[in-house]
Amino acid sequence: MTTPSLQDGIDKAGSPVDLLWQPDAEPWTPEVVEREYAGWRTEQRAWHEGVALLNLSHHMFDLWIEGPDATRTLAEYGANNFDRFAVGQAKQYVPVTRHGHIVTDGILSREAENAYVLSGVPASQHWVQYHAEKAGHDVSFATDPSSAFRPGGGDPKLFRYQIQGPLALELIAKIFGSPVPQTKFFHSTPVTLDGRAFKALRHGMAGQAGYEFVGPWEHAAYVHEAFVKAGEPLGLIQVGALAYATPSVESGWIPSPVPGIYTDPELAGYRDWLPLFGIEGKRPLHGSYYSENIEDYYVSPFELGYGKMIHFGHEFHGRDALLAAKESENLRKKVTLVFDPDDVRRVVGGGAGPGFVLSYARHRVETSAGLAGVTMQTAAIDPVGTVLSLTLIDPAHAAPGTEVTVVWGEHPGRGTAPEADLGFPRIRATVQPSPFDRHARTDYRRDA
Repeated sequence: MTTPSLQDGIDKAGSPVDLLWQPDAEPWTPEVVEREYAGWRTEQRAWHEGVALLNLSHHMFDLWIEGPDATRTLAEYGANNFDRFAVGQAKQYVPVTRHGHIVTDGILSREAENAYVLSGVPASQHWVQYHAEKAGHDVSFATDPSSAFRPGGGDPKLFRYQIQGPLALELIAKIFGSPVPQTKFFHSTPVTLDGRAFKALRHGMAGQAGYEFVGPWEHAAYVHEAFVKAGEPLGLIQVGALAYATPSVESGWIPSPVPGIYTDPELAGYRDWLPLFGIEGKRPLHGSYYSENIEDYYVSPFELGYGKMIHFGHEFHGRDALLAAKESENLRKKVTLVFDPDDVRRVVGGGAGPGFVLSYARHRVETSAGLAGVTMQTAAIDPVGTVLSLTLIDPAHAAPGTEVTVVWGEHPGRGTAPEADLGFPRIRATVQPSPFDRHARTDYRRDA
């Protein structure tokens, strides 16, 4: 039996939106780890006020890219600067279509001169592998899916543990007997723990200090237990799946934007190559914002805040489109919406304070003039005392302090006008910068 392709799914559904539209879809949270260890509120406060341990080992896909053409492949299909990419460094990889729409980012680590690991949502990995194979590049690929999709089960190849928060560096020094050598943001340094070798990637979340420790799975249990034991006197909190999915709202990273791949005739072969039962065919769309045109959901890397990562000093797929977009005054701005707490309690519930909220829905953001923007990720942030939403908004309404309303509801999809008044409740919100966290906004990458 032939495995259906993404194009098969689109053809059967009638359109890309009809394939992806799923009102009231459950929000994604990481696989395998507990939903909560100490309660989502306590876990969120841990990386703001103390120290937190996050297990990233199970929910990301890893793609090993090796061979003489590894750098050429990544540079031809990514907008990043590869002239200054050191071994041991990581970058937010930015692949775009020929029309300048992002395919979905990933974390790209350079392991050796001709060897890389691309981690995260697999859409960027599919893009790189397909084009390299089509072009006949001298490069090999090896994939380790997330634990939810690994054939036959089994363990990951790598462990990934983040230690984050104001006490993170104190805990790390305690574990290794001395501070980790000073390391630039998104660079790594080798470390050993009782003879077990792995690496420490300088990384943080929601503006807090910390490292991500990555190494072979055979050391996973030992390293995890060592962190837990050493962290007990410091009040270490393990972070569960619910809280883990929320800090991106504060740090300004929009997870898993819609890949701009569904309509270009030149990508017909790519859609035939992609499986239907993958991220491109199964990541749902929903919310109060609805359009029958999937291109209305495409985004530019400039809108996501990736402008500084784009390097025009080399030829790459989509370069001309990004050059044109760079001069556009119509690109939306990434902002944080701070929801009115009283409206949150009235509309969403939660008693004395907002209960847990996590949504990747595309909700309408309106002013008196009409549609002004679309939410991308929304979450309750207990240390802030309300709900925040990462949002793409028209430049005219992007100034901090601008008051808007969020339409909270689920459009039923085809058969109902996109702008029909469905009686959905409104939540007042105020525009603030993104990243919302001041440190993440001003100092986070200063030593990159």
